[in-house]
Amino acid sequence: MPDTHSRANDFVLKIATVNGTGSASANGLLMKAIFRSGVPVSGKNLFPSNIQGMPTWYEIRANGQGWCGRSERVDLMVAMNAQTYQKDLALVSPGGYLLYDSTWPRDKSMHRDDITTVGIPFAQLVNEHFANARIRILMKNIAYVGAVCAFLNINLDIVKTLLEEIFASKPKLVGGNLEAINLGYNYVREHFAYPLEFRIEASEKLGNSIIVDGNTAAGLGCVYAGATVGAWYPITPSTGVMDSFKTFCQQFRTSEDGKNRYIIIQAEDELAAAGMAISANWAGARAFTPTSGPGISLMSEFIGLAYYAEIPCVFINVQRTGPSTGMPTRTQQCDLMLCAFASHGDTRHPFLLPKDPNECFHMAIQSFDLSERLQTPVFMLSDLDIGMNDWMVDEISFDDNYIPDRGKVLSDEDLEKVESFYRFDDVDGDGIPYRTYPGSSKKGVYFVRGSGHNRFGGYTEDSDEYQEVVDRLLVKWDTAKTLMPAPELQKANKNTRIGIIAYGSTDLSAREAIALLAEEGIAIDYLRLRAFPFNQDLTEFLDNHDSVMVVEQNRDGQMRSLIELETSVNPGKLSSVLYYAGMPISADSIYKGVLKQLNRESLA
Repeated sequence: MPDTHSRANDFVLKIATVNGTGSASANGLLMKAIFRSGVPVSGKNLFPSNIQGMPTWYEIRANGQGWCGRSERVDLMVAMNAQTYQKDLALVSPGGYLLYDSTWPRDKSMHRDDITTVGIPFAQLVNEHFANARIRILMKNIAYVGAVCAFLNINLDIVKTLLEEIFASKPKLVGGNLEAINLGYNYVREHFAYPLEFRIEASEKLGNSIIVDGNTAAGLGCVYAGATVGAWYPITPSTGVMDSFKTFCQQFRTSEDGKNRYIIIQAEDELAAAGMAISANWAGARAFTPTSGPGISLMSEFIGLAYYAEIPCVFINVQRTGPSTGMPTRTQQCDLMLCAFASHGDTRHPFLLPKDPNECFHMAIQSFDLSERLQTPVFMLSDLDIGMNDWMVDEISFDDNYIPDRGKVLSDEDLEKVESFYRFDDVDGDGIPYRTYPGSSKKGVYFVRGSGHNRFGGYTEDSDEYQEVVDRLLVKWDTAKTLMPAPELQKANKNTRIGIIAYGSTDLSAREAIALLAEEGIAIDYLRLRAFPFNQDLTEFLDNHDSVMVVEQNRDGQMRSLIELETSVNPGKLSSVLYYAGMPISADSIYKGVLKQLNRESLA
């Protein structure tokens, strides 16, 4: 791959610290300062599932071209955790730099000839200037911010402005933090050559971009969709969705007299949360539950009820590694099959696949509309990388003329105009019956059934009546194919019979890998899937290519399996490029995986 080590606005900074020492604030300060410099940037947090005392890393990638997916390079490692020093040393790319706290002597074996090691006595510096023990721990992290700013040419005025914004309600804290930053900054200026060959050069490329995480955007999207009920059981990495929903509801859904116009319920478990959300939707509210893979497993019984009883409900699944408990603070795209066919019996569920926080906002809104239009559970599949990491995206916009699509709901006036109402009768031929809200006139009353029922809503064990209903649900599935967001096609700059399919958080790294391959003369068309069920666009893409690689973050190639199940594609033209170790997928791994597959095909 091309070496971008020496280019301005193109580097990877990785910071190794101890969880619970205040490093998150310091790391976020650096990432935001780079963003305020006008340089595209992202922040990836690798943290333990315990509360305090374990190793944690934060990876900042700055790239003037906007390629901000995870990179496997490390140009500058800030090694502030003695427990992980040897590992951190090994991660630095040849020609890179390692910055460490030289207050204590370093083992001579901790050395590499192909990198530059820089020692700054951070602990000594802060101990000489701050008296409180806890403050010293916190300020040591802030001091490395100053050192990094000097090495990378980050404007301290930007950092000062950020501190004033962060501590607007506690202005006295600004002075101490600035003092610690200056300790690190001035030490570099007095003892080392600076800035480094990779550095920040102020730019104006960002336009109306913002920094936001997917959980925050998804919670805001639920508010703008008109959701008034949220039920959940806390689980990493999805809890931030409900935290965000609560914050925005307090801002937008509290009346002038202090009354809340929303309900948030922390249930006793995931199954109860699903039941509460489904019940609220049946009653006419827009309700949802955020969770992760283990939660979906526990919710499956109620998901099957909502599918068969045709009750709308939105499930936001922020995916993490599995199986079982897995690694709660690592990312994967491993719940596709689980969500597509959740519950026992024959079930099929639509899901949306946002690529970043901006789409988390918009697809949250779409999820509610689709769920009510189709009268069925709809899933939005985010993941930990999108949900909990810092992404640079276009400013979130909203159409003020938006009107929620509540689907086929009969009012009392509508009921007066019809001869009869049968809850599960397909009047329009699209597989979607009409429904009423509780409290409607007597003419709109029906019995909610998860047991066998006929199209009139009556209980049945008659084979023909039962099959008529479940076959009609397949007609609804065909209708869903016409309503889901279409895939996005990126054509190569010349004709090619090679294609790549990816989805969700894999998108940015897939596009970067395709650009790198194009530089080597390998032309590849790219299709980003945005939803399930698939539409005709996928079929056409498969028909137009001889070799199609499906890139995804799970072991078993779940999207590839879905494509084989739901289309008539020749399985022989499909292959997988997989990464499932728990870190966000990188362009490097896709690049290497594609070359490996193309080489395999050329030898066949």
